[in-house]
Amino acid sequence: MPSRNPGVITQDWEPVVIHKSRPKGQDLRDPKAVNQALRSGAPIQTIKKFDAGSNKKAAPVVSVKKLEEGTEPAALDRVSTDVRQAIQKARLAKKLSQADLAKRINERPQVVQEYENGKAVPNQAVLSKMERVLEVKLRGKVGKQK
Repeated sequence: MPSRNPGVITQDWEPVVIHKSRPKGQDLRDPKAVNQALRSGAPIQTIKKFDAGSNKKAAPVVSVKKLEEGTEPAALDRVSTDVRQAIQKARLAKKLSQADLAKRINERPQVVQEYENGKAVPNQAVLSKMERVLEVKLRGKVGKQK
């Protein structure tokens, strides 16, 4: 068996002290860190932020004078009944659903529905796409076949 050195053994290393870095602000707001601090009894500061967590936008301020004078723009024009009926007739003649027409003109089905219900504000780009797919004239003199 190997024999051990019976002499005095000394440690010649210097002690190493490791300092933890300060926690970042994001780490302090982490729910796990908050719970750990609560469990250990550390002081916790809570601050209620003004309007925090609400998506409410401030309503635009409208002066009473402008309302009385009526200088604000009136309601926007909607799709006329002639255009609505022309779209519906042409779509049904082509045996397309509103969703199919919407896919062909690269719009949402809701857009086609709004045009047929007369709730949409006329957009010349959308009307031209519908004219191309349905092969009917919707702008100018309405309802004329191409």
